[in-house]
Amino acid sequence: MARDAALPLVCLPCAGASATMYLRWRRGLPAGVEVAPAELPGRGARMGEPFAKSYGDLVEQLAEPCLRAADGRPFVLFGHSMGALLAYGVARHLQTYSEVEPAALIVSACAAPLARSAERYAEPLDDGRLLTDLRDQGGTPDAVFAEPELLRITLDVLRADYRVCYSFERDQEVRPLSCPIHVFAGRNDRIHHSELLAWAHETRGPATTDWFDGGHFYLRDREPAFLSTLEQRLRPLRVAWNPPSVVSAA
Repeated sequence: MARDAALPLVCLPCAGASATMYLRWRRGLPAGVEVAPAELPGRGARMGEPFAKSYGDLVEQLAEPCLRAADGRPFVLFGHSMGALLAYGVARHLQTYSEVEPAALIVSACAAPLARSAERYAEPLDDGRLLTDLRDQGGTPDAVFAEPELLRITLDVLRADYRVCYSFERDQEVRPLSCPIHVFAGRNDRIHHSELLAWAHETRGPATTDWFDGGHFYLRDREPAFLSTLEQRLRPLRVAWNPPSVVSAA
């Protein structure tokens, strides 16, 4: 399929992670979806760059690259955990400064802005506390805990990301988005169901919620079911962007 006929799915990573968490989706989603992971400063291909100092700073850094990934096409923003909060911020930033909105915002394992509490991201963010969070949430490979240098990098990235999450403040004056918001969540995540359902307040469009067995990293534990549902949510957008040709009978 030609690149200009594919629907860009711009993916923002969770706290402590890099863009590589989404690379395997390129094999699991159909060719009509172009998985475009966005890298954050201080990790992966941007390892040499300083961490963002605040949520607003990071959102501003991400907005233009997300537009470039779309390359003039309708696009979808996806984020898991902190990535969902960043995807929301990018959608708001584009709405305000570029008069552009994604075709849909898909948020995973993240409390809605009106329902979230920043207290779990407050200082002190010592290594012991961060290690406990990594182990409690799951999703971190055992190899990370076994390799001191890799663990050091992971903890430093996670600490910087927690500070970004703590600095988030919802603008009470901002108007709701008009695009659909699709919420994905694990049934056993510690995020309360009401905090997830509150995403519906952030859009004038439709809002849906899909539940999966598992905790905070259900999307890894239940990857086939998750990717199947994700593709179902993307399919109407793909068809709207690239409708099938109509061939007239002779």
